[in-house]
Amino acid sequence: MLDSGFSFEPPSDEEIDYEDINSDVEDEEETSDVEDKGKVQKKTQSPWDFSSYTESVADEHARRSTTSIDEKISKFVQQRKPVDMVPEKDEDGEDDSSDSEPDRQEDFQPEEDDEVPTTAGGRENKFFSKADGVSFNANSFLDLHLSRPLLRACEALGYTKPTPIQAACIPLALTGRDICGSAITGSGKTAAFALPTLERLLFRPKHRPAIRVLILTPTRELAVQIHSMIGKLAQFIPDIRSCLVLGGLSTKAQEASLRSLPDIVVATPGRMIDHLRNSMSVDLDDLAVLILDEADRLLELGFDAEIRELVRLCPKRRQTMLFSATMTSQVDELIKLLLDKPLRLSADPTTKRPSTLTEEVVRIRRMREGNQEAVLLALCSKTFTSKVIIFSGTKQAAHRLKILFGLAGFKAAELHGNLTQAQRLDALELFRRQEADFLIATNVAARGLDIIGVETVINYECPRDLTSYVHRVGRTARAGRKGYAVTFVTDNDRSLLKAIVKRAGSKLKSRIVAEQSITKWSQQIEQMEDQVASILREEREEMALRKAEMEADKAENMITHRDEIFSRPKRTWFVTEKEKKLVANAGKETEKGSKKKVLSAEEAEERKQKAKKKREHERNLPRKKRRKLEASREMLEDEAEAGGNAKNNKEKSGISLVDLAYRRAKAAKGAQKAADAGRVVRKEKKGGAKRSSHASKSRPEEMKELFQDDMSEKKQKRTSNGGAKKSSFKSKSRYKRR
Repeated sequence: MLDSGFSFEPPSDEEIDYEDINSDVEDEEETSDVEDKGKVQKKTQSPWDFSSYTESVADEHARRSTTSIDEKISKFVQQRKPVDMVPEKDEDGEDDSSDSEPDRQEDFQPEEDDEVPTTAGGRENKFFSKADGVSFNANSFLDLHLSRPLLRACEALGYTKPTPIQAACIPLALTGRDICGSAITGSGKTAAFALPTLERLLFRPKHRPAIRVLILTPTRELAVQIHSMIGKLAQFIPDIRSCLVLGGLSTKAQEASLRSLPDIVVATPGRMIDHLRNSMSVDLDDLAVLILDEADRLLELGFDAEIRELVRLCPKRRQTMLFSATMTSQVDELIKLLLDKPLRLSADPTTKRPSTLTEEVVRIRRMREGNQEAVLLALCSKTFTSKVIIFSGTKQAAHRLKILFGLAGFKAAELHGNLTQAQRLDALELFRRQEADFLIATNVAARGLDIIGVETVINYECPRDLTSYVHRVGRTARAGRKGYAVTFVTDNDRSLLKAIVKRAGSKLKSRIVAEQSITKWSQQIEQMEDQVASILREEREEMALRKAEMEADKAENMITHRDEIFSRPKRTWFVTEKEKKLVANAGKETEKGSKKKVLSAEEAEERKQKAKKKREHERNLPRKKRRKLEASREMLEDEAEAGGNAKNNKEKSGISLVDLAYRRAKAAKGAQKAADAGRVVRKEKKGGAKRSSHASKSRPEEMKELFQDDMSEKKQKRTSNGGAKKSSFKSKSRYKRR
């Protein structure tokens, strides 16, 4: 479906030197002279701006009375001896040490275990409508019948020729069709759904404000990026307003923005459901367009129930668009649930990788697994020195690499879930402005982020599946640029290596790192271990102090504003606490290998309705049947409690209270009969000893005396009534619970 003659135009966002505008007047004069000479290249706007969404990191640290990780690292770097410093580089960028040996690149030669046979392609799905006559080629955005304000915005951003997915998607989206779009990373999917959406909003009923477009994303950074992109595309349409709804930012500010009824809402699923249930005057009754970006990642993060709940709150007559670079079986099920007669647009059916991407593999043998950090530092010190994204497997490993890079003298930023939202956006802004050469991140940065100028992606931790690998390496070689993707592969990652070999074919290269560089950096890391431990210990102490201060502030606020806090309505969720526990327990059983299925929101609601109908049926039963049912239920509860207590206390036999009372009463009656017949002589205690020794008696003796007194009183009453017939006391129904 892709035109073989299509080629990407120059980058949509020029690489600008991000220097301070007010630094020198001479620089401004020089740039003006260059523009007057020929206007060879026109400066375009940058669609991304992460710094304007949160407070600065310096203000955040000042408010929390903490110090940044860079300050901690610089303190140890200043205390270090000159001998321990990393060897300096000369003007050519080469290492001054005489034992330096450059890395080399070789053609990858798979081992016998790594060879994978090719398989035939899958069959087309008949669920989708036929896309006959769809063109994946357009000479300009003017051919797509967009309005003049949008054409001006595309020109300001430097967009000259539509990409294949844009040329195919925009005309169909303008007709209101449901679309399932798939294209390689960096092919302009954001503009493919943003431009037709803005075009449709130009013809909305302006006298009746409402939320008309909802865009859902899996990560906060991707939501910020899409919101910034929409703001740039709508810069010449002042009456279209957009709102950003995600975690980590002020809830009150987002609530006020939603109450003003913006036209477009870019959100993460959890926070959007929170506002729909707990914020006043917020609904989706007039929604016209629902867009899911990176849909497969939404399902991977466990947003399946949230997506279904949001779809239930949306009107049925709407346009739904779903985009992702990779499609899984879960996404296919979601497509059948959400979309109505959709069109599947795949702009890259023959390949899933850009042609300008060079993929390399670094073999980490078992003897080298302990020196993996040294291999990474050796690569980053000589071969890949700037504009590098390093993907780590865990948050702790990413933070450790950030400390090691800082102590080694490299400019690096970190991006993972243990940081605040301000720190995460600040790291992206530093890397975008090229103030940091390396961005060390987890899979948070693997989806959708379009950072201009990324030259290299290093998979320090090998991804667990091919889908994750595709999205990670998609951060480079975007929009026709060149890029490198380097993956560290250990002996335990053979399965993924097979998939990479099958995908890349003969273009896969092998990177051989110099042995001397690895040895040198191993020694450097050993010397830095004490400093790394000190920094981590200082961070733990700061975190403990901050938690103590937060608890103290919370207690003080509870005392001062108790009435106001308890007067607020309790925040609710679309499932109750009991249903949450059911889902959590089912998830645990699934992890342990159980075959039970995790409950969705709809299944939990069905169970709730069934329990309600059962209670109504029991309420309409006759009195006798209802009491029998209640008695049997209470007996089962008593047995369950007795069984639970028997595990903790071995002395308890697990007999129910009814049986215990019956046995003791029967024993007391037998003892009384024996005493009356003269077979047993009771020992009477002297004057009032019975009452005085009451405190020293055990519990069974007290119960026995109680039953004896009760039986003797009843016997006297029967004899005084004229010799009534004696009760055999064979039934224990009188001791049953009512």
